[in-house]
Amino acid sequence: MSDPDLASAQGKRLLLLSEVFPPAKGGSGRWFAELYPRLQRHQIHLLVGEHPRQDEFDGRLTSVCIRRADLSMPFRGMSRISSVRRYLQLRSLVSQYVRDQGIQEIHAARPLSEGLVARLVRLTRKIPYTCFVHGEDVSVAKTSRELTVVTDWVLRGARRLIANSSFTRSLLVEEWKMPAAKVLLLNPGVDIEYFTPAEDVGSVRARLGWTGRRVLLTVGRLQTRKGQDVAIQAVSQLSKSHPELLYAIAGDGADRDRLTSLAHELHIADHVQFLGEVNDRELLDCYRGCDYFALPNRTIAGDVEGFGMVLLEAQACGRPVIAGRSGGTVDALDENVTGVLLDCRGPDALAQTLKDWLSNPEVPERMGAAARSFVVDRYSWHSLANQADVLFLDSDLSTTSLVNGRAHG
Repeated sequence: MSDPDLASAQGKRLLLLSEVFPPAKGGSGRWFAELYPRLQRHQIHLLVGEHPRQDEFDGRLTSVCIRRADLSMPFRGMSRISSVRRYLQLRSLVSQYVRDQGIQEIHAARPLSEGLVARLVRLTRKIPYTCFVHGEDVSVAKTSRELTVVTDWVLRGARRLIANSSFTRSLLVEEWKMPAAKVLLLNPGVDIEYFTPAEDVGSVRARLGWTGRRVLLTVGRLQTRKGQDVAIQAVSQLSKSHPELLYAIAGDGADRDRLTSLAHELHIADHVQFLGEVNDRELLDCYRGCDYFALPNRTIAGDVEGFGMVLLEAQACGRPVIAGRSGGTVDALDENVTGVLLDCRGPDALAQTLKDWLSNPEVPERMGAAARSFVVDRYSWHSLANQADVLFLDSDLSTTSLVNGRAHG
């Protein structure tokens, strides 16, 4: 637990409010868990969602004050009486914590529901808040008039907005008409000391049962916008000419049954491996043992990939990557150097890229060799934490802010 004296004279008592937090799965929660304990200039408090295995994880967070609570919000709008009551309950919880701990600023993980809670707290306690924004937060909100109105109210009340990608920043400035100086860019990062290439890839592949296979890997929730169905269809186009090709899918979700049925319908069940949820060690093995990594994402009814942290993790392990040309993935790779961006609304572009890579292995090998350097240079947590430390000190948003090596404002 942090001692207040550890924060510098310039630093603040910051409260991160996030329903999603490890060991719960979710890229944004992992981002916060990596970033906030590394901040040096501020005293950090975490008010985060409960999880059955939270005690073991929380025991490792010795540099922050952490409290777990039920932060669930079944419906994020405010048109239902039950939602209004729930928001008021959460406002009371957060307001009490702010008062007891002398919090000077709240950091909300998303506009809804954490940002709305922070907005309500500000009405009574006058505590400023910063709101993190991911592409899907604001693109999905546009599909509902109610969510649009509430999200806009939250965004306009925030002291600053932190966009997780240049795509998200563009949405906020161009579609939501937020002042450019208020919208700052801070990409997620990767633990470059943990995610490293394997010294003995053969042993890793043997543990996974991948010996003799060419493995395409996807990691993430099984949901439509992630594009696992597109990858299955692409593999079906190549299964006869490349019987060694295996598509491994790590993760679970609502689309599991549909994807399993699709693999059987296309008669390629022996070319698709559903790994389910994997632990950290198994995840590392998957990255190290695969030949290619794919996040074939596309936009579905406003649901969009905000960034794609898994792309960084794969590249840190020296793997070439394929991503959909949709949302914020453009920030997560060096196009045609560490990987490629494709139209993944259908399987043909992905199938052609895989065919090319299988026929010309020197191309993905060259990209994989460049991938590690790319993420080390731009996306180490140490570097991003230093940038965030300075960013969270900034009190004059009229000046240009330099975040992740790029000027905005």
